[in-house]
Amino acid sequence: MSARQKLAWLGWCLGQAAWVAAAQSPQEAARQAMEASIARQRQAVAAMQIPIERQRAAVAAARADSGGGGAAGQAPPAPFFTLSWPALGVECDPLPEIELTPLIQQAAQREGLDANLLRAVARQESGFRSCAVSPKGAMGLMQLMPATALELGVRDPFDPAENLSSGAHLLKQLLARFGGDTALALGAYNAGPNRVEESGGVPQIPETIRYVQQILSRLPIP
Repeated sequence: MSARQKLAWLGWCLGQAAWVAAAQSPQEAARQAMEASIARQRQAVAAMQIPIERQRAAVAAARADSGGGGAAGQAPPAPFFTLSWPALGVECDPLPEIELTPLIQQAAQREGLDANLLRAVARQESGFRSCAVSPKGAMGLMQLMPATALELGVRDPFDPAENLSSGAHLLKQLLARFGGDTALALGAYNAGPNRVEESGGVPQIPETIRYVQQILSRLPIP
């Protein structure tokens, strides 16, 4: 093979290699984008794990002190979060309907709740985003506060099934506490049961009033 033929052969090989690389680039780009997304999610979860453990320790210590002669006037635990989830640099899409619907149905059936009510609360609380964290530290689909999650024995507040199940259990407790009155139970879910009892009804807090009205408006008319 002459030098000219060798150069022609080399050029053809390089051209073929470039063509193959170009043909594979969309798949490769998609793979790299997916890997980068997974890496960001893992980084965010790792960053959140430390505050979660600190909050659990703080709540446990406060309980131990209150029952075991702790120092009077002890300062309450520090806020669980000072940054909401977007501030951690991770965006979270709503849970796909194909995953969301069975979880809602199972949790509602387990607690004897109306699945429409549970869905409406999850939508209002998080927009069906399982990684949602409010500025006050409420977590997951049903926006469980850290102390509430601890009391309910939640191991992973960002697990959709566990969060929905625990939120459904809490909602069932509130319905029982307020005689099956949905509006009062929703007011208690948003503002706390003590505020409802003190007010003798839905607390006259603009946020809570909107919260109750918007959820009730999404429920089917009986």
